Amino acid sequence: MKDLKILSRKSEEDSIIVDVNGLKIGGNSIVVIAGPCSIESIDQALEIAKAVKSFGAAIFRGGAFKPRTSPYSFQGLGVEGLKILSRVRDETGLPVVTEVMDTRDIDVVLKYSDILQVGARNMQNFPLLKELGKIRAPVILKRGFMSTIEEWLLAAEYIALGGNTNIILCERGIRTFERMTRNTLDLSCIPIVKQLCRLPVITDPSHATGVREIVKPMALASIAAGADGIMVEVHNDPDRALSDGFQSLTFSGFKDLMDGVVKISRAIGRGIAGCLS
Repeated sequence: MKDLKILSRKSEEDSIIVDVNGLKIGGNSIVVIAGPCSIESIDQALEIAKAVKSFGAAIFRGGAFKPRTSPYSFQGLGVEGLKILSRVRDETGLPVVTEVMDTRDIDVVLKYSDILQVGARNMQNFPLLKELGKIRAPVILKRGFMSTIEEWLLAAEYIALGGNTNIILCERGIRTFERMTRNTLDLSCIPIVKQLCRLPVITDPSHATGVREIVKPMALASIAAGADGIMVEVHNDPDRALSDGFQSLTFSGFKDLMDGVVKISRAIGRGIAGCLS
């Protein structure tokens, strides 16, 4: 890719390791990010965070600003949700990641979180990408559901061009003709991106599949394909979740997933970041 100038891979060893409070993403250890789609309350967030940490998650995820297809759906708690995330970090020690949707919100999201996420709908929001290039905090850049690999990597190049190469690419499914799943998880993009680009790659099998029962096999397949981590949705009461409960794992489901992650990681000679096993 001739226009991938900063992030192109020159050799097998030429990799960018993203450091999140001492946690390395892109090295030999698999990073597991887990939490609810949306932050709903302090009690909900703390209960989920303590549970996922106990099972081996290294980073807590939760949406404060939620872009939703319907304007009538729950849009998140906004700044109050960010404050809850900050308290979760203080009480559990887990770094936190949440989505930023608007250039005007970068400073406040940065104040309360450790990683800023660019959602699929904003992957080509170039003003937002340029502003994120001016900060040095880690950024998770999700692939747009109608975007090619080239478009995705060049979106990352926009951020890098500003000086911020602390970027984690996240494959979260692309839109195809298939209707049995929410999207189609493109596992082939993992080795392709690893060949072309120096950045770490993770997957989000929750949004990719939209089906709780197949999150685990797709998560394990992602790791086997070379992903540096996974990001999954977990809820203490999925049937009453304010968003995406149908694809959120229960606590027991997440524990079962982590058991599989440990086995797959060992089989391919990798460890689990933040996991004592």
